[in-house]
Amino acid sequence: MSQLPVIVGFGGISPAGRSSFHHGYRRLVLDQLDPRSRQETLTDLATLTGIAAHEDGHYRVGEQFYPDRNALADAVAQEVRDNTLIRRIHPDWFDINTVMFNRPATAKSGDEPLRFRLRNRHLPHVVPDNWTLEDIGGGQTEVTVDGSCELIFPDSKTALVQSAGMLPTGFEPGKLYQSRNHPRGLQMAVYAASDALRSVGIDYDSILDRLAPDQIAVFASNSIGQMDDLGFGGLTKFPALGKRTTSKQMPLGYAQMPADFINAYLLGNVGATGGALGACATFLYNMKSGVDAIRSGQCKLVLVGGSDAPVTPEIIEGFRAMGALAEDKQLAALDKLTELAEEHYRQACRPFGNNCGFTMGESSQFLVLMSDDLALELGADIHGAVADVFVHADGHKKSISAPGIGNYMTLGKAASLISSLLGEESLRERSFVQAHGTSTPQNRVTESHVINETAKAFNIPAWPVSAVKAYLGHSQGTAGGDQLFASLGVWKYGIIPGLTTTPEIAEDVHSSNLKLPLEHLNVGSQGMDSVLINAKGFGGNNASAAILAPHIVEQMLSKRHGDTAMNAWRKRREQVREQAEAYNQSAINGEARPVYRYDYNVLTGEDLQISADEIRLPGYAHPISLKVDNPYEDLC
Repeated sequence: MSQLPVIVGFGGISPAGRSSFHHGYRRLVLDQLDPRSRQETLTDLATLTGIAAHEDGHYRVGEQFYPDRNALADAVAQEVRDNTLIRRIHPDWFDINTVMFNRPATAKSGDEPLRFRLRNRHLPHVVPDNWTLEDIGGGQTEVTVDGSCELIFPDSKTALVQSAGMLPTGFEPGKLYQSRNHPRGLQMAVYAASDALRSVGIDYDSILDRLAPDQIAVFASNSIGQMDDLGFGGLTKFPALGKRTTSKQMPLGYAQMPADFINAYLLGNVGATGGALGACATFLYNMKSGVDAIRSGQCKLVLVGGSDAPVTPEIIEGFRAMGALAEDKQLAALDKLTELAEEHYRQACRPFGNNCGFTMGESSQFLVLMSDDLALELGADIHGAVADVFVHADGHKKSISAPGIGNYMTLGKAASLISSLLGEESLRERSFVQAHGTSTPQNRVTESHVINETAKAFNIPAWPVSAVKAYLGHSQGTAGGDQLFASLGVWKYGIIPGLTTTPEIAEDVHSSNLKLPLEHLNVGSQGMDSVLINAKGFGGNNASAAILAPHIVEQMLSKRHGDTAMNAWRKRREQVREQAEAYNQSAINGEARPVYRYDYNVLTGEDLQISADEIRLPGYAHPISLKVDNPYEDLC
């Protein structure tokens, strides 16, 4: 009997804000919310970004005090809107008007030798034969050239791409803990994993008391690595700039580092770990590892996640050179504009509409999965379940970045599983798709064909399709996590986020069996039984996940465990929900801090009790068994 991997916690940080308790989702549908939910999320974003502070039961904005969240929300609503989601790149990230680059030039002497001055530290290691050097003091050298030479001059230019999905302006995760020169992506991972873990509402140490240390796993990574100056970005460019390479840039740049950080500084995990890489499907690849670990019985608790911070001038220029990003001039041409205003940058990403490229985004998202028996035992709140994740490659390709056939298989299998689990009617009438939806002309055609043909095959007449990159941009390997948190909110508030940045569906989009809503779609909190999360990644990395609604999961677990066990679980869940909500309220007021345990309870081999049967670790109630089943008995 396979355990069902149920979702008992989720959290993170994206351009929409904090993900736990559906705050990030709420920002997407802000105008559709009830007053309390709206004021909570606006307050959360205001304290997160430093616009407001909670002091002595009141909220302060500058020198102005507000008595409650309702008054504060009205005061900060526009500023919060302006500082979230896709927008023009803010100087906190980089100056779009002075993007640095080195300009080569060839100099040739005429009748007189060419003379110029250089600082000594800018002299080449090997001096060309036609150069004559003279030290003129002040750290400068006069160079005389007889003939010609090639020079590199530092220069700057205006960025051709000026829009991105950035974390809320003013939010600085590294200031919330001792970040010690951590790259931005790892700072985000510490915050996001902490948010997810604390959203569970059960103290982690009490969970440990129920498990052996090797029944826990972490699967997390990103698709590119840490590419800012504190990671691989600085490692590769500092020598050319005359800057010193540090001892941290190399190790902290690796793409699997989000998992390593969580193991070392949050959980102290000694169980399974890993970081799968699959371009835009990376989050779903890691989620597949977590699902397999729980279904096989290897693990009872798994953290799945990703953290990508690619809003850097170098990464943006790389994707722009590929023709993948929406350049300003192309956006202006789409709307027949001579100049883009702030509101136009917010409309840069237009899934399934007339578009010209995707918009870069950054995000960190984490999911806490439990086996269904442990969740019931602990009284964990259940937000849904991951039925399975399917992965397929594209086969032979002409271009490594072009889409292929693998996505037809992944989405088809996910749809088939939903039909098998819940019935044809449920798939046909009460499921929706969270599309990859990048906003490129190629994606709008190829992905719409995948979804539309799958809908035809399963007799789905009008399959609802959402695409949250319209709001958040493309966070690369973490994009599947963005799609997931935006889907879980549907089962709380009943609203599927619409394609609100897309003025109209493009003529070449395949849509005979699709519903592509240009406005938010109200379906009710139990109107959808499942969602299919879809990812199409560069290199032929395709994945589709089948996610079950919480009301469906309760029905399934009632069948497995019986009404008595479910009623006992609901009773235990009341206290768990109270504890989780206490964290939520603390975070709304800006008082919560990430879990970060540096140099905490570090063990060495001398601390272990080792026998032929087990290894005991201090601080853990249960040992790690060394008795391993022989899978090859027929060969012995």
